[in-house]
Amino acid sequence: MAGTAQEGADDEMISGINVTPLVDITLVLLIVFMVTATYIVRQTIPVHLPKAAHGGETVGKTLMVVILKDGSLVVDGVPAADADLVRKVREAKAQDPDVKAVIAADQDSRHRAVVHAIDLLKGEGLSKFALDVEREESPTSPPPSSATGAP
Repeated sequence: MAGTAQEGADDEMISGINVTPLVDITLVLLIVFMVTATYIVRQTIPVHLPKAAHGGETVGKTLMVVILKDGSLVVDGVPAADADLVRKVREAKAQDPDVKAVIAADQDSRHRAVVHAIDLLKGEGLSKFALDVEREESPTSPPPSSATGAP
């Protein structure tokens, strides 16, 4: 019989599953997610950050404060008033006394709005904060000389 000859060749059972293709796909998806995650998060709130050649990143528990062009506040992705910022700082300090804040102010926002946000943070005892900037590709000009007019 022709059917019995084929059955004899397939008597070996598959005892394992090859997971290499699954691992490959998972790693590719992880890399794509890691690369696009920061781009997606930045695009959710339209802020044009000023550029700096020596910008850095922070590590640890942070409170994200965004100051929009019109001076309004966004705290951890939620539009907020001054009282909301104070409440969020109190809640964060209750969870972690060493909490830090990152202030991302639109480059066209008023200096007064940035100083006001810093004043609110310091008023609640949060003294560790950073100003978020975008890193410049390459410096276009040398640092400015002193304003005294000396050569």
